[in-house]
Amino acid sequence: MTGIFANHALLPSGWARNVRLELKSGTIASVVPDSKAQEGDSKTDCLLPALANLHSHAFQRAMAGMTEVAAPGRDSFWTWRTLMYRFLERLTPEQLKAIAALVYMEMQEAGYASVGEFHYVHHQKEGTPYDNLSETSQAVFAAAQMSGIGLTHLPVLYSYGSAGKTPLGGGQLRFGNDVERFTALVGEARAKLDALPFDAKVGIAPHSLRATSPQDLTQLLPLHKDGPVHIHIAEQPKEVADIKAWLGARPVEWLLDNAEVNDRWCLVHATHMSKSETILMARSGAVAGLCPITEANLGDGPFNGPLYWQEEGAFGIGSDSNVRIALGEELRMLEYSQRLRDFGRNILVSGGEGSIGEALYCGAAKGGAQALGRAAGEIRQGALADLTAIDTSAPALCALKPQQFLDGLGFAAGDDIVTDVWSAGRHMVQGGRHIARDAILADYRTAITQLLAEG
Repeated sequence: MTGIFANHALLPSGWARNVRLELKSGTIASVVPDSKAQEGDSKTDCLLPALANLHSHAFQRAMAGMTEVAAPGRDSFWTWRTLMYRFLERLTPEQLKAIAALVYMEMQEAGYASVGEFHYVHHQKEGTPYDNLSETSQAVFAAAQMSGIGLTHLPVLYSYGSAGKTPLGGGQLRFGNDVERFTALVGEARAKLDALPFDAKVGIAPHSLRATSPQDLTQLLPLHKDGPVHIHIAEQPKEVADIKAWLGARPVEWLLDNAEVNDRWCLVHATHMSKSETILMARSGAVAGLCPITEANLGDGPFNGPLYWQEEGAFGIGSDSNVRIALGEELRMLEYSQRLRDFGRNILVSGGEGSIGEALYCGAAKGGAQALGRAAGEIRQGALADLTAIDTSAPALCALKPQQFLDGLGFAAGDDIVTDVWSAGRHMVQGGRHIARDAILADYRTAITQLLAEG
């Protein structure tokens, strides 16, 4: 067994001191407060349940900073998307692997232990499938293997260019599958899971209502009765208007009425919901996949947080476009977006009182684990050993009591306070540095040099 000793640890019952954990086969075998360190233990200051990054498009990390120049007219999500399509047309599976490995390393150094990779770049240029249908999924697998991150792989069904079954075009051609070929791709990916650690899994992700159809969903969902189901939903006002014009209902409204949405589902963004949609989504048991940095970067708008929290809806956070990978900043942006809209402070907490940092962190830990189908999100016996250690002697935290540590993490500290991360017991970040950092950076620099030379 592997031992971890922490001066402080956040347990389901609250903060505890001098906590010793034993790990066995990637899970937490025992949790003993008021204990002593034993020879060979990893010694940490403050141990937390690690968060899952529930929504990532890894390849987009390589274009961070390339789209922050204003063009004539009004920039929006839709103009950004056009630039993204141009970028990915040159991407090879080997380059995708190198970029994803960097992203996953950065996520772990920021404190995440696992990732949901919402993966839609399936084919070659112009949409020709690779001989190996799951070629690019296996590139993601190789990146996960190199970084040691816990992976929930989410191949994306993307069949149409926009609402109303318009044809795919341009960069979208690399995404395209009908349900039959998509199901074959998912089956191929699942058959390769044996090469990954035991906690890796494959779910499915119908991209959005605009990129699929009611007929697709009716055919697809019965074929995949187990595991996570993720979908983009209601990210932009135009998307809401287009779906309502086509299907006669708003996106969240239509999905809840026409699919068995439950705790397997993650509705990513869900930014533009009516009051009734917000209440019904919270009560469905699905997780709201919130990506505050990307949603701000793309001008999506803020989530309807207060009502969703009032209804005790589940939520988690993701880095989506990976323009910036910063765990504390995602939580901060989520709360600040509500404050800016509502002209108030300390908004996102159930019952109207208590620590905002703890409410955000613990809620995201539980919701993210649920969204990725991981038995994690708490430090308890039998849970996956997804763990993050932070240094509370850092200037941003040293004046705080344990009950305030998560407020400091969310609102005052940077990710440099993360000292260690375990992904299902794999001790991948030690002393604030990923153990494969040098090799991952070398591969990434080679890939970027190739991409720029081709541009």
